[in-house]
Amino acid sequence: MEARVYNDLAIFSGRAHPELARNIASHLEMPLGACDIFEFSNENVFVQIKENVRSRDVFLVQSLCSPVNTSVMELLIMIDAFRRASAGRITAVIPYYAYGRSDKKDQPRIPITARLLANLIETAGADRVLTIDLHAGQIQGFFNIPVDEMTAIYHVGRYFQQRDLTNMTLLATDVGDAKRARNVSRLLNSPLAIVDKERLGNEERVVAQALIGEVEGRDVLIMDDEIDTGGTIMASANIAFDRGAKSVTVACIHPILSGKAVQRICNSDIDELVVTDTIPLPPAKQHEKITVLSVAPLLGEAITRINTGRSVGELFQ
Repeated sequence: MEARVYNDLAIFSGRAHPELARNIASHLEMPLGACDIFEFSNENVFVQIKENVRSRDVFLVQSLCSPVNTSVMELLIMIDAFRRASAGRITAVIPYYAYGRSDKKDQPRIPITARLLANLIETAGADRVLTIDLHAGQIQGFFNIPVDEMTAIYHVGRYFQQRDLTNMTLLATDVGDAKRARNVSRLLNSPLAIVDKERLGNEERVVAQALIGEVEGRDVLIMDDEIDTGGTIMASANIAFDRGAKSVTVACIHPILSGKAVQRICNSDIDELVVTDTIPLPPAKQHEKITVLSVAPLLGEAITRINTGRSVGELFQ
């Protein structure tokens, strides 16, 4: 039995990252769907769809970024609204999936919030999920609906392919991130080094213990999936400089950049910070050292393939 193909495509946006949703719609040369979303004075979120979505293939773009809990609740309410409006299929497009670090019980009596969030999205009525670079691969298995996880590491890697890479070394921020960094190192044909780090309990503080590999006299590229406070990045950059690195450039997929992260990174000896727009970068966080690459074409192509029943995996072959 062949999978059903939905031809009547519709893209709607939550309030978390409307610019990305507009860019996706522009890439697909179609208008963004009309939808009113606001909060009452009691902070209750209200959603009203302003056009007919019956039997349509609906994609809801909502990055789960700051304010995180409001973005999560808004997505759930949007899904429920479209389900009750008889949408044919609902795909939650979540460029950044929050609570990704809470993916296992590594301390006594704690939740697995990434799993709870998956349950909520399913219960609200989503038929499938489209996301980018989950913090932990097992999060895909928390869902009982199809999950298409895209990766932007090759998109970021191609940005650096335009440069002279003969003296570049890829530096993974920890052993757990070595696989991601290795994929980029193969793309750029550059050697790989790894930082051995320790995170101090629930404190947002990181200590770099050692560096495995050679960075002396090299141009170092640090690649991570997300940057929150910048502690991991700064610890990795500092140990690279201590080991004689000629320069350090940083790249990540999800620029959370909370607190003074931008100030810490951009006031350091780091040459450049390259990020994607899975999370919006407000004016206060923009800096001449920061380069933003858009994932709109990547998500637009994935949406087209899902809508027409074609393989999404072919994008990475």
